[in-house]
Amino acid sequence: MMNIAVAQSGGPTCAINASLVGVFKEALKESTVDAIFGSINGIEGMIDNHLVDMKSMILTNADMELLRQTPSTVLGSCRYKLPDWHEDEDVYIKIANTMKQRNIGAFFYIGGNDSMDTVNKLSEYFANIELDVKVIGIPKTIDNDLCITDHTPGFGSAAKYVATTMHEITRDSIVYSIPSVTIVEIMGRHAGWLTASSAVLHAMGETAPHLIYVPERAFSLDSFLSDVRQELSKHKAVIVAVSEGIEVPEGVQSGLVDNFGHKYLSGIGKYLEDIVRSEIGCKVRSIELNVMQRCSSHLGSKTDIDEAEEIGAAGVRCALKGNTGKIVVFKRISDAPYTVKIETANASDIANKEKFLPDEYINSAGNNIRDFALDYFMPLIQGDLNLVTEHGIPKHFAIHESVLK
Repeated sequence: MMNIAVAQSGGPTCAINASLVGVFKEALKESTVDAIFGSINGIEGMIDNHLVDMKSMILTNADMELLRQTPSTVLGSCRYKLPDWHEDEDVYIKIANTMKQRNIGAFFYIGGNDSMDTVNKLSEYFANIELDVKVIGIPKTIDNDLCITDHTPGFGSAAKYVATTMHEITRDSIVYSIPSVTIVEIMGRHAGWLTASSAVLHAMGETAPHLIYVPERAFSLDSFLSDVRQELSKHKAVIVAVSEGIEVPEGVQSGLVDNFGHKYLSGIGKYLEDIVRSEIGCKVRSIELNVMQRCSSHLGSKTDIDEAEEIGAAGVRCALKGNTGKIVVFKRISDAPYTVKIETANASDIANKEKFLPDEYINSAGNNIRDFALDYFMPLIQGDLNLVTEHGIPKHFAIHESVLK
């Protein structure tokens, strides 16, 4: 018999708890697995030996279903960058001691790019000290920028939220008789997947968003203003989708960075609003979707949540087959009918790498998304969740705050 541990890391999503449920449910089926520990605040919980017994938290099928549809990370998260173990082994010794003390034979890390770096480093270190703990990565990120996997859990729900909100913004914007420009700032540091997904409205016959700008193409203010003027000549209300990570002049962003060296981004929408007001002079507003696009489970994609649970369960099966240093990934078989299968890839082939929006998805002007790209996005946003509600609003599963301290 052995115990297992699971942790969540990075930015919250609508689907990360569904992957946690997948790990938990699959582990319950396995006679070789005894305790199922949850690590509080990602890898920090393993360093500090701050773990909870998930069997004491999740008591019924109703608990599992509620957790499955609850957004964000129920175990808490972190943005902790492990050092190179060749240079600084202290923190690794603490993690290894937690594994030994708790008789943990497999560790599952649900997260994005930076979390896969942790999976890679830990699996290498355990192999070096001959500690038999399997380390498996389970993908998560609304940015959809993990290499090898077709898409990441969390992206479909975020894309559905972005498209739905963009649709509602469009309805709001067209009611007035005066020309207007609405600029919607969407998450995406280096990759424009989420911003590009707003183009699914075109499949519904909408002309909005009329302009879409992603980090994969160089951004020019002169071209932007020309694009806006051209669209204003055709449409009374122009809707612009822009990635937070497009290149802008120095001083627009804060310049601050996180533990992984990533810039804190925001402000591009407001910056472009001021430029349009100054140079074009029409009514203009900017809207920063910010964290709402990560955790709006009331608009979650059933496809996304179902797949998140499935890939969590696949991670457990992968470990129990004796694999380590692996990440479970999706491989798309077809768009219509939508079919995917789950495979594995080496963490070393995914960690610290990014998957960008394909160049062919972007039009020649660099200001919109081609129609054929919608075949990629559309299957990922399908289906609605049968949400548990209380007092008319979605109910969430939560660990008592004292447990997280």
